[in-house]
Amino acid sequence: MKGDRAAAPALAAAVACVVATVLAAGDVHEPLGDTDPGRVASLVFGLVRLVADGAGSVAVGALAFAVLVVPSGRDGRLTADAYAAVRLAAVAAMAWAVAAVCAAPLSAGDASGQRPAVVWANLVELVSATEEPKAWLAVVVAATVVAVGARATLTWRVAVLWSAVAVVGLLPPVVFGHVSVGAGHDVATNAMVWHVPAAAVWVGALVALRGFLRRPTAAHRDRVLRRYRLLTTTCLVVLVVSGAITGVLLGGLASGYGFLLLVKLAVCAVVPLCRRFGTRWPFGTELVALGVGVGASVGLTHLVPPAWLADRASVQETVLGYELPSPPSWSELLWGWRPDLVFGLGAVLAALAYASGVRTLRRRGDTWPVGRTVAWLAGCAVVLVVTSSGVGRYAAGMFSVHMVAHMALNMLAPVLLVLGGPVTLALRTLPRGPREWVVALVHSRAAGIVAHPAVAAIVFVASFYVLYFSGLFGEAMRYHWAHQVMNLHFLVSGYVFYWLVIGVDRPPRPLPHLARLGLLFAVMPFHAFFGVILMNTQTVIAETFYRHVSLTWLPDLLTDQRLGGGIAWAAGEVPMLVVVIALLRQWAAADRREAARLDRVDDDRLAAYNAMLADLSDRTDLRGTTR
Repeated sequence: MKGDRAAAPALAAAVACVVATVLAAGDVHEPLGDTDPGRVASLVFGLVRLVADGAGSVAVGALAFAVLVVPSGRDGRLTADAYAAVRLAAVAAMAWAVAAVCAAPLSAGDASGQRPAVVWANLVELVSATEEPKAWLAVVVAATVVAVGARATLTWRVAVLWSAVAVVGLLPPVVFGHVSVGAGHDVATNAMVWHVPAAAVWVGALVALRGFLRRPTAAHRDRVLRRYRLLTTTCLVVLVVSGAITGVLLGGLASGYGFLLLVKLAVCAVVPLCRRFGTRWPFGTELVALGVGVGASVGLTHLVPPAWLADRASVQETVLGYELPSPPSWSELLWGWRPDLVFGLGAVLAALAYASGVRTLRRRGDTWPVGRTVAWLAGCAVVLVVTSSGVGRYAAGMFSVHMVAHMALNMLAPVLLVLGGPVTLALRTLPRGPREWVVALVHSRAAGIVAHPAVAAIVFVASFYVLYFSGLFGEAMRYHWAHQVMNLHFLVSGYVFYWLVIGVDRPPRPLPHLARLGLLFAVMPFHAFFGVILMNTQTVIAETFYRHVSLTWLPDLLTDQRLGGGIAWAAGEVPMLVVVIALLRQWAAADRREAARLDRVDDDRLAAYNAMLADLSDRTDLRGTTR
């Protein structure tokens, strides 16, 4: 069939891109002062990485196809078409795991510049001494979990879980790759966190679509094609924007690196043209074009970014991605912005989506409380400011400013966000399919576990002590991706906890208002104790990291840490006051509603009683008249 004939040219195009790049590039290690492991070793690693990236893309995209494109069956069970896509993902994930196993030692040789014989003789030492092999081992774990789990998946909720695991599995080689090094690596890494999953979803969804169209029993073809085009058009926009940002930071058009960037840009231009004007081989042309794009992406991982050679990064640029030449001033904190393309952009998109939902309600004549809208937009603004303004810039290098960002993400932004009621708004505005997805996720077993009051409270409180007093904080600050995961944990753990206490949306296990108040008062002392302990600690937390950053205008790290402890102790007071006020207002409103309900019940009972008396009276009068 046409779809079958497209697979071989797509694979050939991808392999040709990788082989041509490796052979034409020559010794890419010499400009960096490293030894060359040999052209054969580089070529084998490139081809193995091509298999791993291609299989991982198929696994992620096929799961996305089953979850987002194919309509779900009744009771959340997968339809036959969705189940076929999930089985495709399971097979691809197994190939992904095998390729990742092979990539781990090859990447150790590539990173160390050692020949294969030396690598095998010192494999354990090389893997432990370099970062990228560890990333491939993480891929092995994620891919194996997806391969095993997807084979036994029959429901939509579980397919969503494996989709999330698969997307996470794509990221380790990226966050430890070229984008994680040198000046601007913070922005470049954030851009690639968008770029790689978008590319994978597009490639894998196309492969799954081809299989769907070949089945004569496939149902809802028009709806599937419409959803596929919407999904992949979104991926196309994300690819172009994120790729352009990364190219500006790392590339140069007058180089082989720039040429491959232009190839990827050409791929993004060809596919819309094919869709717009049509071809005899529409999805085949799209598949071949994406094969070229995947091959070019793998080729880029082999080349040295021109930015590395044009301007050697300083110590601060190597660690943080940028310089902090002067102490923070109010003007620097307010106007010294450095966009965070994960949290900052995510906050902007969340605000726009919420505003769109409110506008949809008003267009059809429904109302939505203004206070909820203000709370949600204020929460998004807090996330944007503390991650993308000068606060976010200095938070990576100063403990005190980091604590400002921590408390804002963990205690202020979540309070505002849960008061916005985003789930309730989504259920009132989304069409049937997406609305059912939201209901299924909120009432899933995973949501019930995460939102259990005991689990939420322990995670919310214990993470402070585990992170800062175990050495984990110092390790996390060394890597931009780990810093982002830390911020994500702050935000999510705070959101889940305050969702149970004052959330407008109904949680899986609703608590009485008295229990909510008790839960809040139970955790409050632990935050105060944490700040007091920090203010009295005699050793510098993450001292090795802060000494390495070496901010000359910040000589006393212990004083800065104690300031951070004071911020942690004092910053929780205002959010807690807001929470108590909101909880008491909700409690009073609930009591008024209950009183009104009881009054209605009493009125109904009184009316029924009066009606009974009237009926008895009528019967008595009737008997008297008869006599």
